[in-house]
Amino acid sequence: MQKPRVPDSEKITLNLGHVDLGQIDLLVADGFYANRSDFIRTAIRNQIGRHDDVLRRSVERHELDLGLRRYDRQALEAARDAGQRLRIQVLGLAVIDDDVPADLAAETIASIRVLGALQASPAVKAALAGRIS
Repeated sequence: MQKPRVPDSEKITLNLGHVDLGQIDLLVADGFYANRSDFIRTAIRNQIGRHDDVLRRSVERHELDLGLRRYDRQALEAARDAGQRLRIQVLGLAVIDDDVPADLAAETIASIRVLGALQASPAVKAALAGRIS
């Protein structure tokens, strides 16, 4: 069975001043960027790039998994059978698959810290509410 496709981005809302927005529109109109979103993504990537060394050290210090980390029923059952409780720490996207029942997640996941986005069923999120930071 094929796993569902995970979106590669998440929509955010951003408030900008009129002058900043106008300057972005001017750069778009002059062909420097395809659209406002392209400008904003580029600006964010440039800022992240300026702090690359600090980010790398912080990821190591906080012992974060980087990127996409997926947890399915089989993995959590294996953890339960081994007597393990997971401490999930992800910078990026953590996905708890839809095949994971809430009681299994509650039994096997001690804590979740996600810097980015967490995708899980509403039942799993509710079962882990006190453990998500």
